[in-house]
Amino acid sequence: MISIALLSRPGLMDPMKEPLARELPGVTFASWPEEAAREAELAVCWKPEAGALAAMPKLRLIHSIAAGVDNILSDPTVPDVPLCRIVDPDITSAMTEFVLWGTLYFHRDFDRVISQARDGLWRRYDQRAAKDRRVGILGLGALGTAAAVRLVDLGFAVSAWSRSPKVVAGVRTFSGADALGEFLSETEILVSLLPLTPSTVGLLNAERLGRLPQGAALVLCSRGEHLVADDLVALIRSGHLRGAVLDVFEHEPLPSDHPLWREPGVLVTPHMAAIASWEVIAQQVADNVRRLLRGGALLNEVDRARGY
Repeated sequence: MISIALLSRPGLMDPMKEPLARELPGVTFASWPEEAAREAELAVCWKPEAGALAAMPKLRLIHSIAAGVDNILSDPTVPDVPLCRIVDPDITSAMTEFVLWGTLYFHRDFDRVISQARDGLWRRYDQRAAKDRRVGILGLGALGTAAAVRLVDLGFAVSAWSRSPKVVAGVRTFSGADALGEFLSETEILVSLLPLTPSTVGLLNAERLGRLPQGAALVLCSRGEHLVADDLVALIRSGHLRGAVLDVFEHEPLPSDHPLWREPGVLVTPHMAAIASWEVIAQQVADNVRRLLRGGALLNEVDRARGY
């Protein structure tokens, strides 16, 4: 049976060992940087140490424990072996729920009334129909498409931007770098669901966020590296932006003394938008191990050129 190395912060993947052992009787585990991990054929990863994968001469497969692989491909020394990611159908539902909540948080003025409640202030705001609120989805992969469709079902005016042209019923779509500015200029609630690639790092900076209309808001549930946080804060403090829900950060967990926790207009959530269960992760890793051993096609293999 294949040997598996676990590359993550200490203890993170311990809950996966039991279900994975049930799926693959006889499998052996080792945690990096143990010597046995260096000799493993499969690396199961979350934010592996730079250079670690390159130091595994017997490596045959690298497997992320999440849908994203940016935390692995950020290391230029990653060896040229198959790389797979997790695709959990429940993640799509969970992310859609989070996007709907983040949209309603601003659309129904919960950001304002929660702040007022701390001061015992009773104040109601004029309500707008969903059809009069333009929500923009940045990224039209599986997650973005599902969220966009659900928002349309609820009656919102929905736009979406993607790298290449796509068509989604009821959604005003934009594609390519030249169309990004027009997309942003009409978006009142911006939801980021982009993959993290070299071209999307720092995409949400002062110039692009400044293209959003006065009073717009941001819901960030993609990757923290997409956002230039200081630019966001400056735009909120200036009054150009209304606020933001931030679920992801460049460095996690977000330190308790980080100023974003206490920034008026910003709500921090602990990377909770969508989390795959350890059972699903174990099942998909085990399935790919069996496919690897019999020479079959791997599930959810990453196109490294695209980064997903």
